[in-house]
Amino acid sequence: MAGKFNKKALTTAVKLLASAVLLYFVFNKIQLQDVLQTLGTTDPYYLFLALLAFMASKLLAAFRLNAYLHQLNVLLTHMSNLKLYLLGMFYNLFLPGGIGGDAYKGYVLKKEYGIKTKRVVAIMVLDRLSGLLLLFIYACFLGIMLETSSQTGIRIAIISALFLSLAVFWLLNKRFFDYVFPVFWKSVGYSAGVQLLQLVSVFLIWKSLGLHMALVPYLFVFLVSSIVAVLPVTIGGIGSREVVFLYGSLWLGLDEGSAISISVVFFLITALVSLFGMIYHFRKPVLEVY
Repeated sequence: MAGKFNKKALTTAVKLLASAVLLYFVFNKIQLQDVLQTLGTTDPYYLFLALLAFMASKLLAAFRLNAYLHQLNVLLTHMSNLKLYLLGMFYNLFLPGGIGGDAYKGYVLKKEYGIKTKRVVAIMVLDRLSGLLLLFIYACFLGIMLETSSQTGIRIAIISALFLSLAVFWLLNKRFFDYVFPVFWKSVGYSAGVQLLQLVSVFLIWKSLGLHMALVPYLFVFLVSSIVAVLPVTIGGIGSREVVFLYGSLWLGLDEGSAISISVVFFLITALVSLFGMIYHFRKPVLEVY
């Protein structure tokens, strides 16, 4: 038991260190004062709309997970599932080295409904992969619109990668996860809505910062940073997302301070919404079924 605790503590420490090192690296490359000055000029109206768009994206994400659960005959009400989802967000962001949000949700579902561990893990992974797939697909669409992708060969390669990724994910679901395959297109649809709403949120953050430069490159860098942030190497993606924004802005000729500001504001919105899950940390949600 002590060994398990020490391993979790070490994991948390390593992630904290990785976040700190990456943030130190980023803010050594740009002027922190410029970022703070940009953040200080945000328009609260657009910022509030960005918050609403992000909240709506998480509501759809909770519906996506519930669609998978219903295929396992766990007929949670949407409200019960939303409470569990918020608690998972809180754990994922604030307690990543201890009780991971996905691990906790899996533990509760296995305990309450006796689902096989293999199937619980499978739907959690598929839920994540479905989101990643649409991040990649949207990134491909926006990548085609970038000036750096103007060559015909590059565009053909991007379009091929887009369709190949969807085909591989379809085959993976069909071959290995037939028990949730009936909701494949529904989950993809939910994921499309989730990522579209998060792009809307980033657009509104862009507006709130009073930026007038090309929007598409910022959205493209955001999508790439979101893919990288999923990797469990930092606390809630802090640091890794900013590094992607930094190098993405350098590559695409964007203003580094503005790019980092978008990243910081998006993280703050994520943290604010995730904090609501703390309510269910102290008062565990009662899971109701239809």
